[in-house]
Amino acid sequence: MKYLDEYAQQYADCAWLSFEDLEKFMVEALIHSGVPAADAAIIGDVLIESDKRGIDSHGIGRLKPIYIDRIDIGIMNPVTEIEVVKDQNATAVLDGHNGMGHVVGYKAMEMAIEKAKKYGLGMVVVRNSNHYGISGYFATMATKAGMIGVTGTNARPSIAPTHGVENMLGTNPLVFGMPTDEDFPFVIDCATSVTQRGKIEVYGRAGKELPEGWVIDHEGKTRTDTQQVLKDLTTGMAALTPLGGIGEVTGGYKGYGYAMVVEILSAALQDGSWMKALNGFDENGKAIPYPLGHFFIAIDPEHFMGLETFKRIAGTICRQLRASEKAPGADYIFTPGEKEYLSYQFRKEHGCPVPPSLQKVMIELRDRYKMDYSWDFEKK
Repeated sequence: MKYLDEYAQQYADCAWLSFEDLEKFMVEALIHSGVPAADAAIIGDVLIESDKRGIDSHGIGRLKPIYIDRIDIGIMNPVTEIEVVKDQNATAVLDGHNGMGHVVGYKAMEMAIEKAKKYGLGMVVVRNSNHYGISGYFATMATKAGMIGVTGTNARPSIAPTHGVENMLGTNPLVFGMPTDEDFPFVIDCATSVTQRGKIEVYGRAGKELPEGWVIDHEGKTRTDTQQVLKDLTTGMAALTPLGGIGEVTGGYKGYGYAMVVEILSAALQDGSWMKALNGFDENGKAIPYPLGHFFIAIDPEHFMGLETFKRIAGTICRQLRASEKAPGADYIFTPGEKEYLSYQFRKEHGCPVPPSLQKVMIELRDRYKMDYSWDFEKK
């Protein structure tokens, strides 16, 4: 497939590490940072799943700057204590007490799935959590159980509202996973902004400028200077644009509206925090926790017309879309979840690509924790 040929070319400067070696390294580093082994295994599984699927913004690239660094400065608890605040039939409210978001998310979706088995639908919401990795991981927990999975999370302010320039809303992904009769589920996992910080970090590691329309300044003008944008997003001097882009002509108000949906569902049901309360700094500029909120929904098709019926129709819809008339010059029509599946097929044979910037981070963590690792990329 032409797509896979082009896919491989973009990683020409990378070292390739096996799933097993990369996950083992991440788990061991987390344990050294104070995370209990069982929790580190969950986090490692979430992170490696991102790298397996080709979502390079949320795997090994997030290990140090988002998790270990925040543990180091004391704004994230390595030991996760989950409190069940309320548990009533098909719903529950959990408090993550500033623990590891992956661990809280795993527990929450497990609960939602168990409730859906009994009631047809389960919804669990979380407050006082942290960044939980790729949202699609939790949606596919549901698809593996033969269910529809829905999840979302708020995040530190990044998106400016339509006709505004101040970063007010998080990138706030709204994510759906649905089982199909194909080799992979339907999974749409994306932010409600045109892009998200993780992808900008990928551009930064590659030394590339940003495309126009992703980021705006306080005058509403587009920004492309990647490294300064990463700094200015933190200080509020730049903001991401919502899905649809700048203004209303191309539908920016739609992404803005969906970002609001996620913000409300991530805060209002669980009496949690929202928007500027999630910026990670106090009034003196000191780093403080990001008390994020999440929601998790599982829906069991067996309580409707049955799982096999659902999978057959969902798969047929995907196939019909892929078989529809292509634009001139287009090689293929993809359906959500397909590119990630193709990435997995490629990477299970070749491994996960690690660019030079992340190689340095791995060496730094290896030396800091005196871990017994050596890699071929060190010999170059």
